[in-house]
Amino acid sequence: MGKAKSQEALRREFSAGGVVFKKEGESFLWLITQSRASDRIPNPIWRLPKGWIDNKAEGAPGEVASGLRRGSEDEIQKAALREVREEGGVEARIVQKLGTIKFFFTLDGEQILKFVTFYLMERIIDLREGYGDETQSIEWLPFDKAYVKLKYPGEKTVLKKANETLGRGSQENLL
Repeated sequence: MGKAKSQEALRREFSAGGVVFKKEGESFLWLITQSRASDRIPNPIWRLPKGWIDNKAEGAPGEVASGLRRGSEDEIQKAALREVREEGGVEARIVQKLGTIKFFFTLDGEQILKFVTFYLMERIIDLREGYGDETQSIEWLPFDKAYVKLKYPGEKTVLKKANETLGRGSQENLL
């Protein structure tokens, strides 16, 4: 009997992002972004803006994003705001923390457990330079249309939580 092959350690990644709204009349519109085709994700997908908390180098997670060091709340918030600027092309302000979702995916044969902390954010202004090259396009949609268009179930859940938070009648306190 041979020795059973030991399981490889699961790689962890830590990211931050924003669920961004803007008020239009009496309703809210939600920002969703469409990824640009890449080697990693060849087919563009609709998503919420998010990304690693820090980068060690281009395409490599830093010590917080890879779990070598725990990120401070300030670092996580700054990363979320940065990703909203880069992927969404807007300046926003954090209203409140919505929570952290986690999911598994496989990349180049390696299993990754990803944690993404999301914040409810209000759009302040569109950036003159627009969004970065990871994004193909953006849309501002009512909740039901944004919900249907998003690809990932965890992001649908966090969008629903953000919408419920604003819909509780507490928006006067939040805004």
